[in-house]
Amino acid sequence: MFVLFVVVGAILGGIIGELMRQVDAFSGVIPYLVTTYPVFNIEPFTVNLYVIQLTLGLSFAPNLMSILGIVLAVFLFRKY
Repeated sequence: MFVLFVVVGAILGGIIGELMRQVDAFSGVIPYLVTTYPVFNIEPFTVNLYVIQLTLGLSFAPNLMSILGIVLAVFLFRKY
């Protein structure tokens, strides 16, 4: 349950950051809040099994708003 809570916090933080991008009052700080920082990247690779073709890859590049969402989610989870 904790992992789900943290993932939802990260997603909501990222969405809020993207919504704040359109507000002119935050134009000075938005570039710092929505710039992504790649942590790790597994390039997509394809496995051909002749019956199906499977492509897998993974990338984790949070922005500052996603990290704040994670921190808030952890705080709320521990409090309640």
